[in-house]
Amino acid sequence: MEEFFIKALQLLSSLSILVFLHELGHFIPARLFKTRVEKFYLFFNPWFALYKRKIGETEWGIGWLPLGGYVKIAGMIDESMDKEQMAKPAQPWEFRSKKPWQRLIIMTGGVIVNIIVSFVLYIMVLGVWGEDQIHTKDLEYGLAVHPAMEKYGLVSGDNVLEINGEPVLKIEDIAAGIMFRDQYNLKIQHANGSIEQLKLSEDIEYLIFENGWFPIFGLRRRPGSVEALTCTAPFSWVYQDASYTFKSGTVLLEINDTPISEIASVRDMIREEKPMSLTLAGEDTVKRTVGTKDLQKCFARFPALLGGLRPKDSILSINDRNIAFFDDIQSELYKNKETYVDMQILRGKDTMDLSVRSGKMGTIGFGVSDEVFLDSDKIQHIDYSFGQSFGAGMAMGMQTLSDYIGQLKFVFTQKGASSLGGFGTIGKMFSPTWNWRQFWTATAFISIILAFMNILPIPALDGGHVVFLLYEMVTGREAPQRVLEVAQMIGFFLLMGLILYANGNDIFNALFD
Repeated sequence: MEEFFIKALQLLSSLSILVFLHELGHFIPARLFKTRVEKFYLFFNPWFALYKRKIGETEWGIGWLPLGGYVKIAGMIDESMDKEQMAKPAQPWEFRSKKPWQRLIIMTGGVIVNIIVSFVLYIMVLGVWGEDQIHTKDLEYGLAVHPAMEKYGLVSGDNVLEINGEPVLKIEDIAAGIMFRDQYNLKIQHANGSIEQLKLSEDIEYLIFENGWFPIFGLRRRPGSVEALTCTAPFSWVYQDASYTFKSGTVLLEINDTPISEIASVRDMIREEKPMSLTLAGEDTVKRTVGTKDLQKCFARFPALLGGLRPKDSILSINDRNIAFFDDIQSELYKNKETYVDMQILRGKDTMDLSVRSGKMGTIGFGVSDEVFLDSDKIQHIDYSFGQSFGAGMAMGMQTLSDYIGQLKFVFTQKGASSLGGFGTIGKMFSPTWNWRQFWTATAFISIILAFMNILPIPALDGGHVVFLLYEMVTGREAPQRVLEVAQMIGFFLLMGLILYANGNDIFNALFD
């Protein structure tokens, strides 16, 4: 629970900074063009405000609904829908009296500020903390590659030296290049040292996204030993008129108060047809009772446990394939998904044979204790001077903005629409402990999101106002006031619907993923 509040505080702080600066981006040019600003609010204030104070012509305040903020500019159709003011003759200090190019600057000011803020923050982050790079040409063990990529000519142990002719300086740039940048030409060095030029199909990013083949690339690591047994799919059930659920990744610690490491056979316990008490660890450690009719379905979510795997076991082989790397386990399970695999394990000093069913995605539900990645000594820390950080920060900002636009294509897929997230998804960008570097990096990225979302041509957003201004500048005629009012109302309801949908996805995923 403490981690939740730390993330929530960081999210609120980040949004407060960015919303205030965004609205300041409207306020400053409005005042420069001698336009009256009646209200300046951080967050929305329906019915009442947490704080407000009149300074000059402007009421400054803090609302209670943290969905954004606003400046109420005199003589403008906005979310306030002040028709009474608009029915009066235009005054020289009103927005509608200003020249179209002045109004355009006022309306785009918030977006411009958000872009500037994101770039400044990236420059600051690189200047203060630098960054880590790992040049793939230096890797000794190659890359861990998702097993689904084997049919496209990539296997674990291969190394991606270049993508579209550019040397790879960060492993994450390979996945970003394929997913967001339309980069499909890879220079591959295989484990035997041979070099191959590989061209991926131009729709591969959709296959990767829809099938969840993540992570695509990473550093290799040793297999380690089993540390925890986890569920591979969410499960909901009812026991004695109470509803319960657990999510994917939930760790099972005990059955009937007995540590799972001391349980010989879960199958034998199921055959007894008695309710079982489970001690589960997720965000909190809880005890839940599963009735007899739900036992089979429940433990089907724990295939590794059901097959006999226990904490501290080491996996030696799967289907007679010796396991040298953790990705060997992933590869063999994926190849044999939805079938049973023969697994040889080491428990203490004893070698044992198990039969475990691999799931739909080639998962069986376990985590390992050894998280030491091979080739981690090849990570280079780069410190930047002020001049260097300026150039590198600008480049990072441009690339981040481009990647963000590039990933929007997935929103129009079925999985993308259902994956659309709200404040909960944004909150996951922050560290569970207060980390200033991560805070400012996340804030820079959120600033880019705010800039892009606000410039979308949707009425009630800045981009919607810009569309009507561009229409006026091209045709020489203002859009009718009634059209602006109706568009504002439609845009408002569309925006609220999108916010409710995105945050509803967060709630659903929190309960059932």
